[in-house]
Amino acid sequence: MTITEKILAAHAGKQSVSPGEFIEASIDLALGNDITAPLAIDAFEKLGIAEVFDRKRLVLVPDHYAPNKDILSAGQCKVLRDFARKYNIENYFEVGRMGVEHALLPEQGLALPGDLIIGADSHTCTYGALGAFSTGVGSTDLACVMISGKLWFKVPESLKFICNGKLSKWVTGKDIILYIIGQIGVDGARYQAMEFTGEAIASLSMQERLTICNMAIEAGGKNGIIAPDDITEQYVLSRAKRPYKFYESDPDA
Repeated sequence: MTITEKILAAHAGKQSVSPGEFIEASIDLALGNDITAPLAIDAFEKLGIAEVFDRKRLVLVPDHYAPNKDILSAGQCKVLRDFARKYNIENYFEVGRMGVEHALLPEQGLALPGDLIIGADSHTCTYGALGAFSTGVGSTDLACVMISGKLWFKVPESLKFICNGKLSKWVTGKDIILYIIGQIGVDGARYQAMEFTGEAIASLSMQERLTICNMAIEAGGKNGIIAPDDITEQYVLSRAKRPYKFYESDPDA
């Protein structure tokens, strides 16, 4: 199995899964921001739910409209603030503590190897750089996860990108992913897992790996993912807020 299939199988309580299979899986972390979370919160509260599935595993970050440029943007952020206070959400990042959400979650040790992460933001695929299955969903899907801690998935097919050789001076992870997207097109990985490996990938810092996986969605990918290694371990060891697990694809995947 691929690394993506192994993570999905583990969270669905199955020994194995196959591309095209529909599963229901438990979610480790759910993310909402000040554009998408207000819609999820509205759906959540219309159902009269008393509690979120786990106040430690829901993350709310006001990062699109903060600092607020007008009353409307301030109102978007206030929805998150009020909800976080009402339900005692542990990982609500107020203005002054927040930042770009996809940099913030790895830095805070919230996104970890082996996790299944969803976020109501298309670039949630960023956290695949840590060896997690991470993908963007709609606001109503986020609401369902806020209630149940579970979500359905269709297991994606996987594409493996092997990047050999050493990087020339000034070449970065952003150049690698832009080159790949240029080769396959903006829909070249539609609903597929993009797995990145090879000598060039292994030499990259965590920041550059995050950049590569962040842009998997720009090729239509369901997720981007890089198998964790010593660089991953060094990054998460001092940050992790909970246990994590390394997965990698089988040689014959």
